[in-house]
Amino acid sequence: MLKLIYILTIILYPLSLFSSTRELRIGAERTALYVPLLEGKRIALYSNHTGMVGEQHILDILLSKGLNVKAIFSPEHGFRGNADAGEQVSNTKDSKTGIPILSLYDGKEKRPSKSSMDKFDVLVIDIQDVGLRFYTYYITMVQLMDACATNNREVVIFDRPNPNGYYVDGPILESKYKSGVGGLPIPIVHGMTLGELAQMCLGEDWLPSKKSCKLTVIPCEHYTHQTMYQLPIAPSPNLPKRFKPCGLQT
Repeated sequence: MLKLIYILTIILYPLSLFSSTRELRIGAERTALYVPLLEGKRIALYSNHTGMVGEQHILDILLSKGLNVKAIFSPEHGFRGNADAGEQVSNTKDSKTGIPILSLYDGKEKRPSKSSMDKFDVLVIDIQDVGLRFYTYYITMVQLMDACATNNREVVIFDRPNPNGYYVDGPILESKYKSGVGGLPIPIVHGMTLGELAQMCLGEDWLPSKKSCKLTVIPCEHYTHQTMYQLPIAPSPNLPKRFKPCGLQT
């Protein structure tokens, strides 16, 4: 009997990694959880072209709910995701809404200015990461969290699945090698969602200021670290359009 259970486990466990995600709902879809948290507050949005829920961008969803979005923070590759790696991206305005887009990759310090921080009460984060230590979106998130901790601003993260969330691999970064492509003492493949990584960052006291901010994570529904997640949109120009998680055969 034990041998049969062992054999079934060996057979079925790999299949569970490729289980259907039809019921999976990303954090941005769960409006009933976050709209009450954001009503009556000035909002800054950290997102880019990956902040989609079906055919609708999270910015449009927030505005359709009557929420007051005052500014957009854009990461490496810009708000539209078409700038090359490391390319400087200037401040601009969203062509559809007129909301200011404040670049955190404009060649200056990759932190929001005091005048930018004065524009909002709560920072909303909705961006697709790939779970790799050298990917810069999480580093920008940590810098924004640190600015929020210093300026007494709230942070709300709409979580998204990690396409490499089913395993952890590689050495942990030593602090002396910290850089713009390695911001935390985590493995190369860290296995966490951005929401989980943000919670760990606060729990381990990793913010540069050594302060803490009020953090709320709107989790994905029906997501586990055995869920195999195919990215609907490539998060940067350097990833192929049909990006496959690490370890999968093409």
